[in-house]
Amino acid sequence: MIIKTAKRLLSSSALFCSPRNLMSTNNYIKRVSIEGNIAVGKSTFARLLQNACPDWDVIAEPVSKWQNVDQTPPTASSPQPCTSNLLEMMYRDPKRWSYTFQSFSCMSRLRTQLQPLPDTLLRSRGGAVRVYERSVYSDRYIFALNMFALGCINSTEWAVYQDWHSFLIEQFGHRVQLEGIIYLRASPQMCLERLNRRARVEEQEIELDYLEKLHTRHEDWLINKTTTLHFEQLMKVPVLVLDAEVAFEQNPEVQDCLLSKVRDFLSQL
Repeated sequence: MIIKTAKRLLSSSALFCSPRNLMSTNNYIKRVSIEGNIAVGKSTFARLLQNACPDWDVIAEPVSKWQNVDQTPPTASSPQPCTSNLLEMMYRDPKRWSYTFQSFSCMSRLRTQLQPLPDTLLRSRGGAVRVYERSVYSDRYIFALNMFALGCINSTEWAVYQDWHSFLIEQFGHRVQLEGIIYLRASPQMCLERLNRRARVEEQEIELDYLEKLHTRHEDWLINKTTTLHFEQLMKVPVLVLDAEVAFEQNPEVQDCLLSKVRDFLSQL
């Protein structure tokens, strides 16, 4: 599945961009990811950014793809396609499904990072930014690495995952590189409260200990800089740390403060 998907990504004419066109767009379009723990407020923050500036194009995390993995196409005898909720399967039986899930989630993130740029960004004369809700890098250095540490991904699966992940990142080069990272930082306890409030079915069994481990992964990567990275450019990416402990969804004053920090950060990239 991974090889076939990679071949489609590499050969897709819809995603292909000639070096000439790539260079002209990369000159003024900045690529930034929003990183943070589960239920820290990334989706809410992403909507805030999308509405704040017409030159900011925000790509949501492809959660719906993980919840609806097509198994078979519809037929005359069975008009409804058969789908699987891979996110639920992974949480229910992580040792069986973690490698499968992380492979699929990484491929879906890669596709989002390779989406053609919208006309609004191409027409922009400056300040254009594409923002991703998480990235192929957090897929590896946060979630897949955490599952390996927990024993849910075995050493062979981890070696395979790292091998094809590195290969794809190297193949796509500048098209998946980030110019900046926005880290939404909140305590695991706060994330658990928000997780319980949003009540996503697949997340019912998530406990504080799991969120604490993910929090440590984020801190090691983005704050302490102790995570072993395998891409030189990623080591140099600047990080904006935003305090997400305070609820900002219904607080215009806090929103304005956060947006001001984001604008300052983006202007320096």
